Amino acid sequence: MKKIISFLSLVLLVGATAVSAQCCSGKSAQNTKKQKASCCSSVQKTSEVKAYYFHATRRCATCMAVEDVSKAAIQENFGKKVSFESINVEKESDLVKKYKITGQTLLIVHGDRSVNLTNTAFLNARTNPDKLKSKIKSTIESML
Repeated sequence: MKKIISFLSLVLLVGATAVSAQCCSGKSAQNTKKQKASCCSSVQKTSEVKAYYFHATRRCATCMAVEDVSKAAIQENFGKKVSFESINVEKESDLVKKYKITGQTLLIVHGDRSVNLTNTAFLNARTNPDKLKSKIKSTIESML
């Protein structure tokens, strides 16, 4: 069990650093104005906060807990004001391409701003779900 947790932690760390979910944040000095405009065009049309949980087809208990806890936190605190979508990264998806997702990722998006909560989610979904719920709530509230 410790080997599995260690392995998953390593995968998450590597994945978190490799995933560039800041599509439109402007942090990449290589984005031209034209690239930024095309990347953000569909995002800027709405001011709605959205939560995306990207996952693989085959999932462990922690992966399923991340989805369940995240979805519950959003429904409990925001009802229909904030949408939650679970997306399989192994299937064709414009969002996977848009955010350059390569593995399990919990992303909160509002306009051109996105916050990656993957590490917090995987560290707390099973052992401390209230901490994850609190982080999701505070992140979304800061975006509203």
